[in-house]
This record gives sequence, structure tokens and C-alpha cells, in this order.
Amino acid sequence: MQITGGIAMSSQSSRSIPELFSDAIAQLAKLVGNEFELARLELSEKASQVGRAAAMIGAGAVILMPALVLLLFALSAALIRGGFSEPVAYLFTGAGAALVSGALIGIGLSRLSDDALKPSVTLDQVQRDKAAAKEMVR
Repeated sequence: MQITGGIAMSSQSSRSIPELFSDAIAQLAKLVGNEFELARLELSEKASQVGRAAAMIGAGAVILMPALVLLLFALSAALIRGGFSEPVAYLFTGAGAALVSGALIGIGLSRLSDDALKPSVTLDQVQRDKAAAKEMVR
């Protein structure tokens, strides 16, 4: 046993193989526990991200509906006064509304993509820990 700076440290050469193996297993168990905690935290964050995206989609749809109805009526009236027949004016305004709603839905869905929700921090950490565990076994 060596004393360095008032701290007793056992020499690595005086430890038996079972002690070293036991320490390696204990460190591996702690590592796995830490990985599960990191994964839990990251997945919780991703679930919150999904919730916020769904709320944005819902809020956008609710707020857009009455405003869109009024705007569509105003646009249809303007087209009718401009010389279009009523069916053609309503068709144009309906097509415009479909484009706007499609854009909002597309934005919401892009926030729910696989890449945006992948627990990348956890996956990167698991890869680093896997390499460290291989080094410990050597």
C-alpha cells in the first residue's frame, strides 16, 4: 500500500485477479445504470418535444379555422366582384385554404420525424462506453 498526499492507495500489482474482476464488474454495473438514467432523461425530453409539437399543430388548427373562414369569404366576395362566377371563386379560395393547411401540417409532421426524436446523446454515449468496456477487458 502506498501513501500519496495522505491518501492510502493500494498498488495495482498487489490486487488479485478476482478483486480486479470484481471492480470491473462493479464499474460496468454502474456504467449500465448511468446509461439507463441518461436514456430515461433523453426519452423524457423527446416525449416533451412530441407534446409541444402536437400542441402547436392543435393550436394552429384551432386558431386558423375561424380566421380562415372569414378570409375565405372575403376573398370569394372579391373574386365574385372581380367577375368570377361563384363556383369558381369558391374553388380558388378552397384551394388556397388547402395549401395553407397542408403547410401547417407539414411543419408539424417535420417536428415529429425520426431524426428529431432519436435519442442521439444516449446512443453516442453507449458507443463510447462500449469502447471503454472493451478497453477494460483487455
